[in-house]
Amino acid sequence: MNAAGGLRQHRDTVGMASSASGSAPLIVWFRQDLRLNDNPALIAAAAAGRPVIALYILDTATRDWSMGSATRWWLHHSLAKLAAALRQQYDLQLTLRRGDPAALLPALMQETGATAIHWNRVYEPASIVRDTAIKAALQVRGSAVETHNAALLFEPWTVKTQAGGWFKVFTPFWRACLAQPAPVPQRAPKKLTPYAGALASDALEDWDLLPTKPDWAGGLRETWTPGEAGAAERLQDFIDKDLHRYANGRDRPDLNCTSRLSAHLHFGEIGPRQIWQAVQMAAERGDARIAQNVGKFLSELGWREFCHHLLFHFPTLPQQNFRDDFDAFPWNPNADHVKAWQTGHTGYPIVDAGMRQLWHSGWMHNRVRMIAASFLIKHLLQDWRVGEAWFWDTLVDANLANNAGGWQWVAGSGADAAPYFRIFNPIMQGEKFDPEGDYVRRWVPELAQLPNKYIHKPWTAPESVLKQAGLVLGQSYPLPLVDHATARKAALAAFAALRNDADQAVGDE
Repeated sequence: MNAAGGLRQHRDTVGMASSASGSAPLIVWFRQDLRLNDNPALIAAAAAGRPVIALYILDTATRDWSMGSATRWWLHHSLAKLAAALRQQYDLQLTLRRGDPAALLPALMQETGATAIHWNRVYEPASIVRDTAIKAALQVRGSAVETHNAALLFEPWTVKTQAGGWFKVFTPFWRACLAQPAPVPQRAPKKLTPYAGALASDALEDWDLLPTKPDWAGGLRETWTPGEAGAAERLQDFIDKDLHRYANGRDRPDLNCTSRLSAHLHFGEIGPRQIWQAVQMAAERGDARIAQNVGKFLSELGWREFCHHLLFHFPTLPQQNFRDDFDAFPWNPNADHVKAWQTGHTGYPIVDAGMRQLWHSGWMHNRVRMIAASFLIKHLLQDWRVGEAWFWDTLVDANLANNAGGWQWVAGSGADAAPYFRIFNPIMQGEKFDPEGDYVRRWVPELAQLPNKYIHKPWTAPESVLKQAGLVLGQSYPLPLVDHATARKAALAAFAALRNDADQAVGDE
């Protein structure tokens, strides 16, 4: 027997002996659940009463929809906060490894004698394939594998139609969810027993998750506080200041009264059960204004659930039209138009404000996301997958289910989607939802001196007004990339060619 074989046999013997004595360590594999509270995998590990190894793997083998630049920035800071919390609360090291989880996990179990592993489920199709294979391989080795739900209110396979199928329309889906018992979050374990052995760990800085040349993350740093504590503070701030006006104010980008919890949710720094309980408790404290807004806010959590439901049952959602009749849609690829949209230089202020907010902060107000997406798809006739890819790279809350579901909804190709002939008028949308122009003035400062009358359509301002505002259209701010009325007609014609039902077209929105 060679030396390596002897060492392997020794470790296997140690592992079996430890297991027999009930003291074998177990692994908690962190993924999109970077928190201590309401973390079922961590709670189950604590209940086992055995030494715990906390592990995060930077997966370099699963390449489908690998993390975008903004989410890599967030992950770095979230892992740093998680590592600090584990160390402070439990004197527990967060071990960092980079590579293929299918190889790293059995190697770590061999190294430490661990006989069990807990993880919380994730729902990207490639991750499901990976996790299923890893679970089967570990079980063949005799390891115990327990998986849990930390990310959703309801598992995708538990919400069914009366016929036993899966939902393709949001309203009956959410009604079925609300008929189930309310989910209850759990507190973080009071005690964990750290694994006593020495474990090699990568240095977080060596993963190069942060941008350096150039460092474009200044706006992200000034906007966000990644980590579990930051998520809890953000939720409480929303409840205290904005929940009471959510239903009426959620579409107003100038008011900033949305929760801005989406990135915290994606990385699992807070879970939907925690949010559900917190807002329900706020409503029960007797503030009628909050109680009137809770249902609308929770329905947005419901849309997140619905997108995960769709992705689970239709795993090609990020790449393929949910409605295959859209496969024949006559897109008109134009790299210059895409670049102008990405950089916020379309000549339509509400669109440009949103795209610049996205680049600066890694986030965009939801109403403006719909306006900007509609403009790319229906004014510029660019494939929705082009926009999906840009959002994936630039959003700190880039979530595969939500991103794909949202873009297909706007395109009209998805489940329960907006009909294609519903075309957002970027002028009217700006005037309705940013009536004083405050949002545009913040993100498109070259328009700041324009009167409200012209802020959403500067090309209609008289030359004297433009001069007084210090504005030269076509130089200091672009002229419209396309004419709205002309682009709308072209979109309707493309839709008519696809479906032959342009007579269903509705007015501008």
